[in-house]
Amino acid sequence: MAQVDRSNYPEPGPAPTIELDDPATFTLDNGLKVFVVENHKLPRVTFSLVIDRKPILEKDKAGMTGFVGQMLMAGTTNRTKEELDEEVDFIGATLRAGSTSMYGSSLKKHQEKILTLMSDVMFNPVFPEEELDKLKKQSLTALATSKDNPDAISSRLAAKLDFGADHPYGEIETEASLQNVNVNDIREYYETYFKPNISYLAIVGDITKEEAEKVVKAHFSGWEKGEVSQKDVPIPASPEGRQVALVDRSSSVQSVINITYPVEMSIDNPDYLKARVLNYILGGGSSSRLFMNLREDKGYTYGAYSSIGTDRYVTSFSAEASVRTEVTDSAVNELVSEIAKIKASGVTAHELESAKASLSGSFGRSLESPSTLANFAINIERYGLPKDFYKTYLQRLSALSVEDINAAASKYIHPDNMYITVVGNGAEIKDKLEAIGAVQEYDIWGDPAREMEMVDADMTAEKVISNYLTAIGGQEAVEAIKTAKVVMNAEIQGQKIKMTSYHDEAKSRYAQTVEMLGNVVSTTTLADNKGKISGMGQEKELTDEQFEEVKMNMFVFPEAHYESLMYTLTLDGVKDVDGQDAYKVIVNNPTGATTVNYYSVESGLKIKSENEKTGDINYNDYQERQGIRYPMSMVVKTSMIPMPLNTTVESLELNVEMNDENFK
Repeated sequence: MAQVDRSNYPEPGPAPTIELDDPATFTLDNGLKVFVVENHKLPRVTFSLVIDRKPILEKDKAGMTGFVGQMLMAGTTNRTKEELDEEVDFIGATLRAGSTSMYGSSLKKHQEKILTLMSDVMFNPVFPEEELDKLKKQSLTALATSKDNPDAISSRLAAKLDFGADHPYGEIETEASLQNVNVNDIREYYETYFKPNISYLAIVGDITKEEAEKVVKAHFSGWEKGEVSQKDVPIPASPEGRQVALVDRSSSVQSVINITYPVEMSIDNPDYLKARVLNYILGGGSSSRLFMNLREDKGYTYGAYSSIGTDRYVTSFSAEASVRTEVTDSAVNELVSEIAKIKASGVTAHELESAKASLSGSFGRSLESPSTLANFAINIERYGLPKDFYKTYLQRLSALSVEDINAAASKYIHPDNMYITVVGNGAEIKDKLEAIGAVQEYDIWGDPAREMEMVDADMTAEKVISNYLTAIGGQEAVEAIKTAKVVMNAEIQGQKIKMTSYHDEAKSRYAQTVEMLGNVVSTTTLADNKGKISGMGQEKELTDEQFEEVKMNMFVFPEAHYESLMYTLTLDGVKDVDGQDAYKVIVNNPTGATTVNYYSVESGLKIKSENEKTGDINYNDYQERQGIRYPMSMVVKTSMIPMPLNTTVESLELNVEMNDENFK
């Protein structure tokens, strides 16, 4: 028997031609272009409508287009939202809309019904005011959550740097811009852009061209065409040199790194496939260079990836990783090194073949989805692609050579011109990043951070704390508070929450109960130098580290006890906290855990605290009770809750008698 040489991969066979039937096409008199892909294997049919408009700048109404699809689905002149949803559900169908699309899918026998519902949504929307109010509240809640989400902060920063705030891809929605949106804006957008002459309809499934023509004419021939004025999308300039951008998020124990720059790459670009292969090798998966270096070799992160986007107008290159704070600068250097290396030295034949195999498999699997075939049909028309673009996809992929990929790397990889963005603990990483390049600080919205200097050159962390204690009533009055009972209310997803806290400094104990629907769902107690959390029929003892974290809760005003408990305080300058100048004080407890507090320069009051483990709290509405000022409103953000928890103090009782039963 002949020996098999297992040291080399077998030669790949010739790439197959994908057997895809050319879609039947026709155009209505109003300009709607229709593509029909027959597939009679299953008794289903899908209708995918795409409106081909250019990106628009929403300016002081940024976020408006995000409401359009849901507002379309919020009811028609013939059906309320509830009736529409009920009719769709009754036939087991799918119907959804977006600002540039609409999609309907159903069994063949319900084809007429889904088209009736789809056309009703398309032509008879009512855009109810109350629905927009609800959507705005949801968006504002999500935006509030994203303020402290390092990934969201990183995305906003990258978008603004790559494209600029005055570019459709760089503008950022804010609370003000969302509040500015009104029903007339939605209606005006709809009346401007929902036109058949800039739209495509792909029909896939158990239907013939003749039948498709009949049903499309019946439901869409009355759609009136119109002129749509569209502005060109500007192409942003590449960054000059390597620019390091930092967002200081003091409570972070990880740094979110994104190396990015704008790039032009559309599906009709001759280098499209080359760029996909190039990116796969650099950072497209768990066998990529970035992943193998930063995770497998260095152990800096759970994953490191890159992307070269695809967009008709402009997109971006990105290389990302979330790493431990202490290795931030090292991780940045490794990312930059790998990016530079692939441009300078190119790829290997083995990497190329692996990438081809993976991308071929992904393409093959994508063909199982009817929406993929619909997208193929529309893309060929929109981008002016060759009719056999997808049929020959695997052949063109297989034909790519090492030289092709290296040429693409030389053209699209720019290691000397990129933004290096980092969201993390500035006190720990800024000086190290300075060795990579001059650091420009930004705020959580991607704008340059305000330059703030210490008004009092002699200010110290201890003075900040002293000023805070004075602001809430004075050291003597604070120290006179030995016990407190605080009842707070909140609401999450319509569920009312009641939190009752018992603080007993005299006996070094603390308890908190959380109730929903009148039932206690969790209890936390600290007593006799031990702590436990109980709920859902389970009880768990706190570790020493957890105990130390929770211990500060036994004090009504923890700042009064920092010195006696040997907490270490560090003043880290003046920062912008939601438009207020605030002293940033880093508080380290004896176990090494860190909390960052912010105290208003003007009033001395604590306005925010950040803790990576327990979450962030904003303090508002200080009111006087028994000679002490206390925040009667707090916004709590924690990974345990999917949205900010707005809490209000129902009652505050100071120096009240404590019941031992509350601490068992």
